[in-house]
Amino acid sequence: MVLGVTMLSGTIVSVALPQIVGSLNGTQSQYTWVVTAALLASTASTPVWGKLADLFDKKRLLQISIVIFIAASLLCGLAQTTGQLIAFRAVQGLGMGASQVLVQVVIGSLVSPKERGKFNGYIGAIMAVATVGGPLIGGAITDISWLGWRWCFLIGVPFMVIAMIVLSRTLHLEDVRRPDTRVDYVGATLIAAGVSVLLLWITFVGGEFAWISWQSGAMVGAAALLLGLAVWVESRVSQPVIPLHLVTRRETAVAIVASVAVGMAMFGGAVFLGQYFQLARGYSPTEAGLLTVPLMLGVLVSSTVSGRMVSRSGRVKSYVMTGLVTLAAGFFLLSTIDADSALPYVGLGMLLVGTGVGLSMQNLVLVVQNSVPLSELGAASGAITFFRSLGGTIGVSVLGAVLANRVATNITEGLGAAGIDASGAAASGTGTLNLDAMPPFVRDIVADAYGSATGDIFLVATGIAVLGVLVGVLLPRVRLRDSLDLPEPAAAVIAEAEGAGEEGAGEEGAGEEGAGEDTGTARDRAPAAEGRGPAAG
Repeated sequence: MVLGVTMLSGTIVSVALPQIVGSLNGTQSQYTWVVTAALLASTASTPVWGKLADLFDKKRLLQISIVIFIAASLLCGLAQTTGQLIAFRAVQGLGMGASQVLVQVVIGSLVSPKERGKFNGYIGAIMAVATVGGPLIGGAITDISWLGWRWCFLIGVPFMVIAMIVLSRTLHLEDVRRPDTRVDYVGATLIAAGVSVLLLWITFVGGEFAWISWQSGAMVGAAALLLGLAVWVESRVSQPVIPLHLVTRRETAVAIVASVAVGMAMFGGAVFLGQYFQLARGYSPTEAGLLTVPLMLGVLVSSTVSGRMVSRSGRVKSYVMTGLVTLAAGFFLLSTIDADSALPYVGLGMLLVGTGVGLSMQNLVLVVQNSVPLSELGAASGAITFFRSLGGTIGVSVLGAVLANRVATNITEGLGAAGIDASGAAASGTGTLNLDAMPPFVRDIVADAYGSATGDIFLVATGIAVLGVLVGVLLPRVRLRDSLDLPEPAAAVIAEAEGAGEEGAGEEGAGEEGAGEDTGTARDRAPAAEGRGPAAG
């Protein structure tokens, strides 16, 4: 319920955003930041929540995140300006980031990786249902005059209160006290600051200033310096927020890069497709929500089915690769749409994108969780969720910046052809999104501008998805272990096997699949040798 409501909070506004920003007299840049602010806060806080889950009471942390989310949701519902809404959405993002990692950590503390495939399929299904229901609920709420868009933020509050009560009474986890606990606040601050500066540059470059300018140099240089310092700090402290030995492992590194493409699909698709159906096609918020159902239906079916099949076989690479290829194909279809594209064609592209997300998203998490002991489960889950959210945040920022620039250019050209000079307002991004206040002929020009610009941003997404496919080929063919934890003897056997494999790979001619099977066998052998089955683990 916690994960579902927090996911709902991100998608319920996707269809309603044109109405929200229009009623608050916001701009296209502010439109993007209503989404980006929550994603940025979620992204920056995710690794911190994951590390805290390894050090402190997981149940208490989950309860704290629920309180943060409830308070921020109430503030969002009371916002009077777009600036206030963006600020409150950033606070809401803290609760969103916590739930994404803590729910997976709690389940990971109770279930072995192999059995976790089935549960991760359920998680994917819950996320899909929340994403399906979000646009529909948001559109319906926006269209009902006696409710209005503010209830898009308030509707989740009673459900979170119920979740708080139920978890307080029924969730029982071992409370591990560690007297030597240290939280790497310096590293967390540097990571958050570096990512924030990078995203600010992505948002404003090309509009507020040129790609090659002193502003670009200053912001890119500052981001590189801050992130470089973060890496240096993480390599020196005893308990880093993102342990470098986890990130640099082959399976983790590959899963992280592939997750960037998946994150961009999950966040960018819902955000900009909802805008496309309303501004380019003229549908109401409720109708736009219904039209995005193919995207979420693909996630729902593929994540549930693949989760059960992964738990049965213990293999994940084939599902991840199928998902990444399907994702790229879906983006390619969407890159060809405009304001006049046939709806079945658009629906097919959305279905392929959703299927790709469902096949790959949670299975990439499984790959990372399978390679670490239970004591590092929080940090590993936080790392993979962090980079996936980072991919989504960068994706929304990049696609939003491209969309704003393309729309400004298209509107300027369209108005110029009609004998109207609006280059200043269009280029600066200060033009309103309130279509009701526009003359009919201007509204038609804006619709055409958004239709063609939407295809352009998905062409960019296609290139990133293809990169994810190329990286996914390098993913080892690991087999998920049956034990809950990774015993020390098993870790030693795996380390020794990996070292021997690197030295003798050329002589033995062992392929990726064989190495992966040996690793899985070693993991299964060591618990058996100690007399520790899955239940004991």
